[in-house]
Amino acid sequence: MNKPLLEIKQMSTHFYTDEGTVKAVDNVSLSLKEGETLCIVGESGCGKSVTAMSLMRLVQEPGGKTVAGEVWFDDKDLLKAGPKDIRHLRGNEIAMIFQEPMTSLNPVLTVGEQMIEPIIEHQLVSRKQAKKQALELIAMVGIARAESIYDSYPHELSGGMLQRIMIAIALSCNPRLLVADEPTTALDVTIQAQILDLLRKIKEERRTSILLITHDLGVVAEMADHVVVMYAGQVIEESPVLDLFRNPKHPYTQGLLRAKPVVNQRKERLYTIPGQVPKLVDLQESCYFSDRCEHCMEICRTKQPPMLETGTGHRTACWLYEEGIR
Repeated sequence: MNKPLLEIKQMSTHFYTDEGTVKAVDNVSLSLKEGETLCIVGESGCGKSVTAMSLMRLVQEPGGKTVAGEVWFDDKDLLKAGPKDIRHLRGNEIAMIFQEPMTSLNPVLTVGEQMIEPIIEHQLVSRKQAKKQALELIAMVGIARAESIYDSYPHELSGGMLQRIMIAIALSCNPRLLVADEPTTALDVTIQAQILDLLRKIKEERRTSILLITHDLGVVAEMADHVVVMYAGQVIEESPVLDLFRNPKHPYTQGLLRAKPVVNQRKERLYTIPGQVPKLVDLQESCYFSDRCEHCMEICRTKQPPMLETGTGHRTACWLYEEGIR
């Protein structure tokens, strides 16, 4: 079997507030092989983005801190790497596409200036060579008039163009891992499809591994090789993508799939998962989904379920699959 390019082991990230300690990421483990796409899915506030920020070492102390775990990338534990090593890896070996392109770019610098910075920093080339590469990248992500775009400021471009520029910047040093945090949020459906096609093309042509964060199950179905489902800061299910859609195991995953709108003639009321996501402060020792679960048992309210094998490559954290419980 191929060794994972990225492997996160029992990582926890906490934020410290006046109300108490927020366990935004709670004992998360996942792995991603070279050339594959892993989607992290879940509703807002489940810990998807904080997982990505943590592996990139972008959680700022003292407000937040990754308090436990390991993040192995190509035989290096990123959580133990020094600042110099992390700066070398960011943008060079691992690149990130952030959720809001309009706020990710500096408004007072041209697109070109922001594109050549990582190229000069990591590849040690001249400004002339860096500009040549930047223009090639602009064309590669499907934007015409590369010279004009290079000299433009971010506010002069549309949201779709800005997201393409963010992808171009992320690809500027040919990274092995691309972390994409909700890359199609706030874009219209036509532009969304173009962005997803671009990411798929990058994966196929460059063998780039992609960690894709989304709440959109349509994007998951279209892009993923494997899926990790998160709830309240924890991984509750992981599976190959087809198996997850055909045979979801965890009641929360089943609820997510039932809540996806479908076109039918009877116009049935859209299903919603009852209840609310718990506040991630001072959580009790229980299954965090127990208050919303129609299959809740007594043990669910007193103990957290372990990850159990529920199929080939399919693991679920739910007491329903523990022999002898029911």
